[in-house]
Amino acid sequence: MSGLVLPFGAHRPQIADDAFIAPNATVIGDTVIGARSSIWFGCTLRGDVNSIRVGSETNIQDGTVVHVTRAKFGTVIGSGVTIGHMALIHGCTLEDGCFVGMQATVMDGCVIESGGMLAAGALLTPGKRVRRGELWAGRPAKLMRNLEEPEIRNIPDTASHYARLADSYRAQLAGR
Repeated sequence: MSGLVLPFGAHRPQIADDAFIAPNATVIGDTVIGARSSIWFGCTLRGDVNSIRVGSETNIQDGTVVHVTRAKFGTVIGSGVTIGHMALIHGCTLEDGCFVGMQATVMDGCVIESGGMLAAGALLTPGKRVRRGELWAGRPAKLMRNLEEPEIRNIPDTASHYARLADSYRAQLAGR
């Protein structure tokens, strides 16, 4: 583990021993990060006024912000999820094996189901649901098309790639 890990109130982040937290990532408060997950450079996960839960083998890529909604929505990110660079994830649920593109925004009360995909740059407005096998895009996001099976099968491949890459970073940084 690395990065800036801060308590907030009575809550201290719980991070699996084999998770990768980049040296300049920040993890705060009521936040749990599962096995082999990776929080990349410049990310902030701020579990101050509600909880953040991240499953195993999930990758949250560079510059992403994960936050919560006070007294209403925590943020739940399942296992095998890929979140692209500079995304904004706020008070929502990302089920196991979904994909959020670079610079996408997922707002309060949204759900992206397993096998669902939000395109790069998309804005998923409050309360929307991306179902399995759907690709949503645009600002505001709307259903663009159904994903092909090879696209759905590629989602866990990306998550596995990032878990292996995080293992390499963890080993290299331990040897400094």
